[in-house]
Amino acid sequence: ATAVVFGEQHLSYDQLNRQANRLAHKLREQGVGPDVLVGIAVERSLEMIVGLLAILKAGGAYVPLDPAYPKDRLAYMIEDSGIGLLLTQSPLLERLSIPGSVHSLCLDRMDEELSAYPDSNLENLAQPENLAYVIYTSGSTGQPKGTALRHNSFVNLLHWFQQRCELTAQDKVLLISSYSFDLTQKNLHGILCAGGQLHIPAGTTGYDPDAYRQQIAEHGITLINCAPSAFYPLLQGGHYAGLASLRHVLLGGEPISLAELSDWLSAPQSETVRLHNTYGPTECTDVVVAHTLENLTAYAGHSMPTGRPLPGVQTYILDNGGYPVAPGVIGELHIGGFCVGEGYWHKAGLTAERFIPDPFDDQGGRLYRTGDLARYRADGVIEYMGRIDHQVKIRGFRIELGEIEARLQQHLAVREAVVIDIDGSSGKQLAGYLVPSDPSVLASEERQLALRSELKEHLKTTLPDYMVPAHLILLERMSLTPNGKLDRKALPRPDISLLQQEYVAPQSELEQQLAGIWAQVLKVER
Repeated sequence: ATAVVFGEQHLSYDQLNRQANRLAHKLREQGVGPDVLVGIAVERSLEMIVGLLAILKAGGAYVPLDPAYPKDRLAYMIEDSGIGLLLTQSPLLERLSIPGSVHSLCLDRMDEELSAYPDSNLENLAQPENLAYVIYTSGSTGQPKGTALRHNSFVNLLHWFQQRCELTAQDKVLLISSYSFDLTQKNLHGILCAGGQLHIPAGTTGYDPDAYRQQIAEHGITLINCAPSAFYPLLQGGHYAGLASLRHVLLGGEPISLAELSDWLSAPQSETVRLHNTYGPTECTDVVVAHTLENLTAYAGHSMPTGRPLPGVQTYILDNGGYPVAPGVIGELHIGGFCVGEGYWHKAGLTAERFIPDPFDDQGGRLYRTGDLARYRADGVIEYMGRIDHQVKIRGFRIELGEIEARLQQHLAVREAVVIDIDGSSGKQLAGYLVPSDPSVLASEERQLALRSELKEHLKTTLPDYMVPAHLILLERMSLTPNGKLDRKALPRPDISLLQQEYVAPQSELEQQLAGIWAQVLKVER
């Protein structure tokens, strides 16, 4: 049976297994075994899958290094991980800046050498508690940090993935996210465990929604998993017939905009698709909480629930003192159970800060502090409320940016929305970035002004004035990171001077006295 498809190339399960075995024997010879990290930096290809499986078969743990990442970022990941061996391809050698302490194997030059190695299955050395992979995620210091995950927690995730999506040998998964992204790992391995087909997009550079739509239709893809920001472009233009083969769509990494999906989910071609909202940090092996959308009308005017924990996962919403909050009360989401990873690679201090002892477990378990705000609904379902570090203070008021984004996305004219805080001449201001549902709005300055005015009135019906963004910027599309997530740093900054409220001078003597006092207290000219 066909295991992996890449353009016109493909590997059967027998071919994939034999090739991975030969390379794994070579890796064992190089000293790869349990808890030994091996880097893999290859372009999308059949070699990518062979390399990943070979590292696991040898008993090691892989560190995925997407060549699309910036050169400096790749160099830092190679150095920080401490790998001694790197699987790559010869055209990438110059870009990777491989230090002398790292031995590299170019998979595109090894066919003859590997033919001398046996293609038999190796004795399994890795145990459930050994490392399976180390994924690098963004760090608050500006440098990425490696997160180490074990086999037992990853297998627990794969069991859920196969059962929730009812994966069979007839299923086909299209890999549209970077293989350095945490959610990609279950797509790589889950479909192979089920005997289905893994399709790797060929002939694309960067993110190409038109090419992905074509491949979904051409190959009858049944499942895709990506960030919402990466899925929305597939729906633009209303070409839903090309997506008719999809049985399951898993979205994760960001809150879902139901307004963005309503037309597609209401189309006849989407009657058999199941949409899953998945939530989980890399530190807890990807998905820990999930919700399957069942009836679109049930969510009218509301955000989509985050869901309930997976088997083997415990969730706690705690206040600042570490005590559970009541249903409906917002607190920080903490994760416990099988899924919690080993911690941050070579960062003991940060690990101790985020991976804390579990006070509810007498077996010595740990909780991961997600930094995410959430609350329990009355029915026990978890609802994501935004990031703690997305809390800002405007005019002394503490604001959840996620609440403003949710209100904007409830408006039918808004396809996507994100809100950030910026520094204005008189302090912090809010800026909202919007992708309109009707792209033709962008062609008319008059229609843009009308939409901005309409949206501000919409927000004022439910939000106080200090939560209404001073700036609303309309965009054709949101900028994405290589992982398909929203790139907040790439959002264009508005011209602060153009959007200040018009200055009104004090008139009476009393107004002038009061204005003078406030100018002195606030340290502003007027």
